[in-house]
Amino acid sequence: MKRYKSNFNRRTVLRTAASLSLFGLAGCLNGSGETGSGATTANDDSDGQGVLSRVAVEGTALVVELGGGADVERVNLIQPNGELFGKREVAAGARRVSFEIGTAYDPGEYRVLAVQDEDVLAEMSLEIQPELEIVDIGLFRNNPDKPWDEVYGESETNRIKNSEAYVKVRNLGTGPDAIVKLRFSGDVPYLAENYEGSGLYGTDHVVVPPDDQIDLFSTTVPFGPKLGDEGMGCSTDGTQGEFTVVIESTVTGLEITKTFKVTYSGSEEMRDCDIEISAP
Repeated sequence: MKRYKSNFNRRTVLRTAASLSLFGLAGCLNGSGETGSGATTANDDSDGQGVLSRVAVEGTALVVELGGGADVERVNLIQPNGELFGKREVAAGARRVSFEIGTAYDPGEYRVLAVQDEDVLAEMSLEIQPELEIVDIGLFRNNPDKPWDEVYGESETNRIKNSEAYVKVRNLGTGPDAIVKLRFSGDVPYLAENYEGSGLYGTDHVVVPPDDQIDLFSTTVPFGPKLGDEGMGCSTDGTQGEFTVVIESTVTGLEITKTFKVTYSGSEEMRDCDIEISAP
């Protein structure tokens, strides 16, 4: 099983470089009279005279904020493969445009070009790539403050909720991603033999924006009563084991896993079992 590992720094610095047009537009990028030929960050446009003042991912959109230093007719977004992702016309007086990249984009370095009369006034690049990791897992019996009723409905009994679990996932990257699969394997009481659907309760995907975290709720009762002779049961003296949580996302297409230790004790019946989960 492959595990997704990112090889970039999520604090990737935006790189800005001015492009001189044939009509002598040198120095428009930083508004200081200098050519701005070196790499710089978007925050250097503190006086508002630059062409591109900020490029960032917000939710599932790439947002471009323009400075006041030059008239911009159009903003182009170039994909990592060099092809045009899209372009936005800039209305008179507008200082902000956005591109919806969703969760089906190709990760990598994207270039933003500010264009006027087919001349590139300024360019900025940004690495857009998610980095998901499984943080924690919890059960209703141990975490009653989670929105269980909101997710599963108030009509569901605590016995049903005790069988489900939530999994906390965070995105340390610079791009959004969508989780489309949640699975459990190893020493859980109820091992689904044939998974149908995403394994996510009430949905087929969950979007995780960059620098954010979210709870996934299961729909396969992994901590329900044992399924025949399979799965691990509870005992009065305690039964110990390990299980693995598996998620899969759309952008990377890879499986991300994390293994947890678990102890089932205090009863012979799973509905009355004390379940302690910890990272190995």
